[in-house]
Amino acid sequence: MADTFPDRVHDATLGYFQILSMYLGLRLGLYEAIGDSELTTDALAERAGIDARYAREWCEQQATVGILAADTRQEPPTFRLPKDVQESLVDPDSVSYLGATIRQLASLRAVIDPVVEAYRTGAGLEADQFGAESADGQGDSNRPVYLTTLPTDWLPNIEPFRSTLEAGPAHVIDIGCGHGWSSIALALAYPGASVDGYDPDAYSIEQARTHAEDAGVADRVRFRVADAATIDATADLAMAFECVHDMPQPVPVLRAMREMAANDGTVIVMDENVQPSFVAPGDDIERLMYGFSTLVCLPDGMSHPGSVGTGTVMRPSTFEGYARDAGFSGVEILPIDGGFWRFYRLS
Repeated sequence: MADTFPDRVHDATLGYFQILSMYLGLRLGLYEAIGDSELTTDALAERAGIDARYAREWCEQQATVGILAADTRQEPPTFRLPKDVQESLVDPDSVSYLGATIRQLASLRAVIDPVVEAYRTGAGLEADQFGAESADGQGDSNRPVYLTTLPTDWLPNIEPFRSTLEAGPAHVIDIGCGHGWSSIALALAYPGASVDGYDPDAYSIEQARTHAEDAGVADRVRFRVADAATIDATADLAMAFECVHDMPQPVPVLRAMREMAANDGTVIVMDENVQPSFVAPGDDIERLMYGFSTLVCLPDGMSHPGSVGTGTVMRPSTFEGYARDAGFSGVEILPIDGGFWRFYRLS
């Protein structure tokens, strides 16, 4: 079939329905109810506590789009959840986990009207206007990557901080820590490290404290609600993961980070791995980041007077300009394969 614009809209329509139907399955616990079993729709309805007719419609739809596998050789047919799909939708510890992202995407339906108004007025939306489900979706989608990849693939490639961590006690400041998983992952990997995480969102800090308690690192990982630009502290490492592009005023925050690490400390920023300059049409990363930017990150960043309005698609040259204005003499892009993310070391 030719790749015409109506074809692309048709494909997008199928994807839209697929996201919402998966969200329905997540909210109702249907994927967990299926688990490793092979069930009729009546059995699923009984196990999940939903209406049998709706269970049949949902299962048939999920099988039609290739999420569930259906055995139609018998009547009634049975349905099962393939292992790879089960990992992506049910296992929050897997780096393939997508359930949190699906929840976050579905949560955007609640802010469309405020976003429309923001576009008209030039205002923005405060983080709490996006709701707890959006914050949880962001935190839970980062969780498996931070807990596995950050201590094994990312931090070991950052010198001199790796050596500092391995040598003995080290103090880390985590700016824009969100639900706290970057702080917790670092503390779990390096028992000699203590971490102070800061975020302006009170709900996220509340969740981060709970996560630290559950992970058994609350004695070394502390979380506080704060404007990062006002923090007066010193650190062996000051890091900011996937948050600079959201900041209304990133330069004062970067300046504060420079002061935190003034005594031979290291400043690391991780942000989106977008193209060096605008190219149209864009690749999949570019398209994904612009999607989040138009609906989430730019309205969030524009919610304060005087915002620079960065948006998710922060080009390296834009970030380097912020770093220079904050007093840094150099910005190095580290040779770390971060997938969706790019790592900067500031000097």
